[in-house]
Amino acid sequence: MNLKISTLLVFSLFFLASCAEYTSVKKNQKEKEYYSSSGFALIYDDYIYLEKIVNKKIDNNKLHVMHNFLRKNSLIRIINPVNDKTIDVKVSKRANYPQIFNIVLSRKIASLLELDSDNPYVEIFELKKNRTFVAKEGTIFDEEKNVANKAPVDEIKVNIISSSKTKNKTKKDEKKKFIIVISDFYYENTAINLKEELIKKSNLKNISVKKINNKKYRLLVGPFQNFKALKTTYISLNNLGFEALNVYRK
Repeated sequence: MNLKISTLLVFSLFFLASCAEYTSVKKNQKEKEYYSSSGFALIYDDYIYLEKIVNKKIDNNKLHVMHNFLRKNSLIRIINPVNDKTIDVKVSKRANYPQIFNIVLSRKIASLLELDSDNPYVEIFELKKNRTFVAKEGTIFDEEKNVANKAPVDEIKVNIISSSKTKNKTKKDEKKKFIIVISDFYYENTAINLKEELIKKSNLKNISVKKINNKKYRLLVGPFQNFKALKTTYISLNNLGFEALNVYRK
């Protein structure tokens, strides 16, 4: 059995929460799963469409985003964790783009979030619908990141809110590095076995297993200084059958 097949088999048995994470909300005995992920955004430019990096266009002067999983008009909150600025928007289109990115953003959104063009790291949370959906840029609390509870949209309003505390980066923020999460496992031995197999059959380095709690062991790669350093490893993991990997700031 080759590495790719064995990896997929391991995933089917032990996969818990790598890639995108979901939060379940019960209502009238029904569960609704809300998408969330963290990773690097692709900031749109016409040349990436002309070179077929993405298969659709968006307007860079509007609050437009494209996603490869979420449907058109899905409501999402995008967070820049470096400065805690957020914006709530609808998904403009579904599109295809390289898996190393978790979303495509217009330049207007990137500007409002004050994203670093070299390391455009964002967190994404799907929101419940509401009658009036306010697209805003501002600060949210950690509790809001766990379960996004906006909610029946009839119209969109844009409300820009400045976050004064986030204008100056601290030295601690500047030293933040990035980690690729391969998967979370219930059993430590499962994580260790996959780690050893990856080391044995690939050129990947800096692979480790981190204990999250007594029932969760995280297999990860890194740290990486920036997006450029992370890119090759991410693509290598994609080629081995690992898709939609989450990236976290350490």
